[in-house]
Amino acid sequence: MQLDTLTENKIKAVIFDLDGSLVDSMWMWHAIDIEYLGRFGLEPPVDLQERIGGKSFSETAVYFKETFRIPDELEKIKADWNRMAWDKYTHEVPLKPGVDTFLEFCVEKRIKLGIATSNSRELVENVIAVHNLNAHFDCIMTGCDVAKGKPAPDIYLAVAKAMEVLPQHCLVFEDILPGIMAGKAAGMKVCAVYDEASAWQDKQKKELADYYIHDFRELL
Repeated sequence: MQLDTLTENKIKAVIFDLDGSLVDSMWMWHAIDIEYLGRFGLEPPVDLQERIGGKSFSETAVYFKETFRIPDELEKIKADWNRMAWDKYTHEVPLKPGVDTFLEFCVEKRIKLGIATSNSRELVENVIAVHNLNAHFDCIMTGCDVAKGKPAPDIYLAVAKAMEVLPQHCLVFEDILPGIMAGKAAGMKVCAVYDEASAWQDKQKKELADYYIHDFRELL
């Protein structure tokens, strides 16, 4: 995909998934799953990330509590995850290569920017602040703000509505299949983003999405 694709398709808003799309953080969540379940003498199933892909932060907490019989209350589960992730997001998680320059391009062209993430609001706001991107984004929503998480289109439609842009004028960047499905179900153009954690699904990602990039430097 080239930058002229944005103008050719009358793109007025770009919406990013967070983990694996805007920032390189999927490795971190795998590490947290191992550490967290280890507290209860458990090991995460090999396909855990596939099982919870697209679920909101709250939906994932419910899944953990019910599937692994975690004795803690849901709010404590989420608070523990937030604490475990906070330091890693602050010191160890970089932006995807080329994202910062691409964001500047969108700002210059007056293309609105949004985030639609399954993560918690506390963590996404921390990530944006760490990388000094607060002023770039017109709307940030989490899966907990809508009725259904990805692959349902709810979150993408909600972000588009908040930014007052029609779905057909939105371009979504996503790294996992449920997210790509959500963007397409919302009636938006979708660009799949390479991420090591989901590389084994690249063939399906390319088939489902309108475009595919290995990293954002390809757009520049």
